[in-house]
Amino acid sequence: MPRHARQLSESGIYHIIFRGVNRCNLFEEEEDFAKLLDLLANVKAELGFKVLAYCMLDNHVHLLLNERSPGDITKIMAKMLAPYAYWFNRKYGRSGALIANRYRSEAVESDEYLLTLVRYIHQNPLFAGLSRAADGYRWNSYCDYIKGHSLLTDTRLVLGMFSLDPEVAAREFAAFHDTLESNDYSYSEEVKKTKEEVRQEFLSALGGIESSTIAGLPKNQRDAILAVLRDRGFSIRQIERLTGVSRGIVAKCKS
Repeated sequence: MPRHARQLSESGIYHIIFRGVNRCNLFEEEEDFAKLLDLLANVKAELGFKVLAYCMLDNHVHLLLNERSPGDITKIMAKMLAPYAYWFNRKYGRSGALIANRYRSEAVESDEYLLTLVRYIHQNPLFAGLSRAADGYRWNSYCDYIKGHSLLTDTRLVLGMFSLDPEVAAREFAAFHDTLESNDYSYSEEVKKTKEEVRQEFLSALGGIESSTIAGLPKNQRDAILAVLRDRGFSIRQIERLTGVSRGIVAKCKS
């Protein structure tokens, strides 16, 4: 299948996602997370772009970057990913590709979209069941916004959308994150299926259980079924839509 040309951003802001090949881990221990952050900081110092938000999970990474010059995103990603893959493979004695296909990038052209992306990125650990709150996960940029004085994350643009007073902006930023982001910005590279195809696969996975009845089941039974659905590869958004169970509950259900 031919690759589509990347969408250029007039604002220079991009939401970027990259994953481990075959969903393998990109990080095995804390040193690995720190290594990628160091590489990101070094490339930032060289090319002068801004890091608006980030979140690093075991097998994928979200970045929200504001390039200085058109086309810099390609340079940024090459200078960061190639050295990291080489370092990771050498450390763990593995060979071959580490990053699945190429990274995904989405242009960000509105303030509303930017803010919801920041919240979505910071809430990824919640969706993955790794934390109960955005400030409870170490490898994202949320605390850079709340505590300030970050050498990596450029918080001024986003905080300025809440207030020009730094203390007020930080409080309103935190309050904004109290609402669970309802949009899914995962940009799956899988071929999109029709609603009917998804519904039929869903019914098959449920083994005859009507999806509309799941929300009313006892909690233990409900959560066990939700965990099975997640293991079968259904997205949190698909499960929420077809069962009526809220996104926050689905996100916590893992086998």
